[in-house]
Amino acid sequence: MLIKFEFLGFIKTKILPFAIVTLFGIAFFAVSARIWLPGDMMSPAPMN
Repeated sequence: MLIKFEFLGFIKTKILPFAIVTLFGIAFFAVSARIWLPGDMMSPAPMN
């Protein structure tokens, strides 16, 4: 076989949860970074 099933089990139990948590942490940081922006940058962009 090209890929062994033990290796897929390792990916599912070790790598994939770590990747999901890391991706969530990056997204959470990107969303919460607005706290440290100056006040005028936190407002929405003007429409006109």
